[in-house]
Amino acid sequence: MKMLIRGGRVVTASDDFPADVLVEGEQVAAVGAGLGPADRVLDAAGCYVLPGGVDAHTHLELPVGEVVSSDDFLTGTRAAACGGTTTCVDFATQFRGQTLHQALDAWHAKARGRACIDYAFHMALSEVDERILAEMDAVAAQGVPSFKLYMAYPGTMMVDDGALFRAFQRCAEIGALAMVHAENGPVIEVLVRQALARGETAPRYHPRTRPPELEGEAAGRALTLARLAGAPLYLVHVTCTHTLQRVREARALGQAVFAETCPQYLYLSEERYDAPGFEGAKYVMSPPLRPAGHPGALWEALRAGDLEVVSTDHCPFVMRAGFAGLPAQKELGRDDFSRIPNGAAGIETRMDLLHQGVVDGRLGLRRWVEVACTAPARRFGLFPRKGTLAAGSDADVVVYDPAPRRTLAAADLHQRVDYTPFEGLPVTGRVRAVLLRGKVIVEGGAHVGSPGDGQFLPRARQEVKP
Repeated sequence: MKMLIRGGRVVTASDDFPADVLVEGEQVAAVGAGLGPADRVLDAAGCYVLPGGVDAHTHLELPVGEVVSSDDFLTGTRAAACGGTTTCVDFATQFRGQTLHQALDAWHAKARGRACIDYAFHMALSEVDERILAEMDAVAAQGVPSFKLYMAYPGTMMVDDGALFRAFQRCAEIGALAMVHAENGPVIEVLVRQALARGETAPRYHPRTRPPELEGEAAGRALTLARLAGAPLYLVHVTCTHTLQRVREARALGQAVFAETCPQYLYLSEERYDAPGFEGAKYVMSPPLRPAGHPGALWEALRAGDLEVVSTDHCPFVMRAGFAGLPAQKELGRDDFSRIPNGAAGIETRMDLLHQGVVDGRLGLRRWVEVACTAPARRFGLFPRKGTLAAGSDADVVVYDPAPRRTLAAADLHQRVDYTPFEGLPVTGRVRAVLLRGKVIVEGGAHVGSPGDGQFLPRARQEVKP
């Protein structure tokens, strides 16, 4: 079957011009004028025609302590599709005592036959020993050549510096990309214990016990170890100027370092934790929101290229028990902020929030597509199959109407969570239609695809340069 997307303005990371897009089967056949004939014509007049979004950092159906993140591979990827994202890269997580293959098999089982968009995996490690190090090459060979390590969460996910360094060495040996959650976990643990001992139990104390200095310190330490190990390093969810400075310093030395941020850190700041009652729990994520001043610096870094990717770190937990039949989640920390499950929702709103950055003059139109689609596809071995519109690429296409004005509200979204951290935020633009490998999966704001439309995307190892 042939489909013609006609009359739109094609925008990629490198081009911006009026053109039609001809889709044949699952691939883009041509981009230009005078294309056709086609079995179906999709009118894109007045709209941008973009490659499907690539969200390189999600946590679907992730066990966290007593609870599991509220979006699974069905509800989360359906929400992603409605927001213009056609590929996500989720973190298959190895919990202590598991092999890497057991963890990877578990994540394949979660996603298989349920995902509404295409998906790939990173591997998150909770321990590093000879058994795990030996498995890393085989996991990379199965299409998962990126490994995340935590410098936070002592006792559960955190690894010490020696283990971190050995994992970096192994990544360098096998041609894999090392990824780091950079926060100084042991010092944070001391600050949390001290706050609780003073009776400081409310959500507002979450950011006060995880200051930006401890993110910057950990990032600098990780960069030093990665440089010594000869490993390229990707810093996830950068939130503050302290980490940006470390990234710039490392790049000045010629180090291969890459960094992402998330919409919550671009739009929200620390005063959200002072919301009345327990409302501040909505914003409990790690790293936390930062004081005013940091978001503007992140926007500037995004525009300048110091940050290359915007992902979501989508890891939602419901506020009230009973929503969608789920048990209490955020409520677990009502009397102890350290027990509030860390994470927030954003998989559906990312493309709209970044487009608002275009409307506000913070990003150029092509830079929007670069950070939301092309750069993550390129960095994680999915380009040019994903992240662009060119002959031979997958026909993952978003028809985006830049004109409608609306206010973000949880009631209008498809994420399985009873709030959005962006509630009440005005945005301009919205998705009109989405194709996944040539199949229309979103039309008129509704998901019209099916569970299982998404396929697993094995990724190749890449030579990573500064």
